[in-house]
Amino acid sequence: MASHLIQGRTVGMPVRIRDVTVCSAMYAVRADAARAVIAYSGLDVTEVVPGKAVCVLLFADYRDGDLDTYHEFGMAFLIRPPGSAGATRPGDLRNSAAFVHWLPVDEHFTMEAGRALWGFPKERADIDLRLGSPYKRCILRKDGRLVLDMLVKPGIPLPGPGPQVGFDAFTHRDGVTRRVPVTLRARGVHVRPSGALIRLGNHPIAKELSELGLPKRPLLASTVAHAALSLREAEPLL
Repeated sequence: MASHLIQGRTVGMPVRIRDVTVCSAMYAVRADAARAVIAYSGLDVTEVVPGKAVCVLLFADYRDGDLDTYHEFGMAFLIRPPGSAGATRPGDLRNSAAFVHWLPVDEHFTMEAGRALWGFPKERADIDLRLGSPYKRCILRKDGRLVLDMLVKPGIPLPGPGPQVGFDAFTHRDGVTRRVPVTLRARGVHVRPSGALIRLGNHPIAKELSELGLPKRPLLASTVAHAALSLREAEPLL
């Protein structure tokens, strides 16, 4: 089993997250604007309908895992995996993957580990999570400036627990694109169409989101009360 030394601590592979709460919303955004945001990566977005891509915003409370406890916010896009044959048909998401564009956290160890192990774009930020009621809220600030205030509304429970699913997350750091194999098992899942609200601040990331057409109603919002994750060794793409 591979292992890595992070801040004097040995971190083995795969990295396991045993309990995390995740709240998220999926937005249909202009594909040309999404392509401009991730142009630095050399990757291409999936079009769910002609001219529309999907941007996912999420916030998470990591309570038990190999990288300690911390809060996280994420901004990601559904993409065509590198090397996929032919064009992805609009609306067909079966062969899509996730490209992680921005991943702020509020603890230093997970920031350094995420960068070193997988090339995740982790930065330190102030992440105020309010998860004690059915309405889940995240207030995100970076460098003293408000990025966004996001509220996920209560949804309809799905039967579960769900099966273990696998997917690929892609990152791009220091000129290198990496594929990160992830497995996920979720319990306590609630979903709600159009079930999130956001208010943007004056941070540059907020401007990026506004150029994507936000704030707007999401396609779908969800909360996962308990998720378990396993992240394997990153594979650099040549």
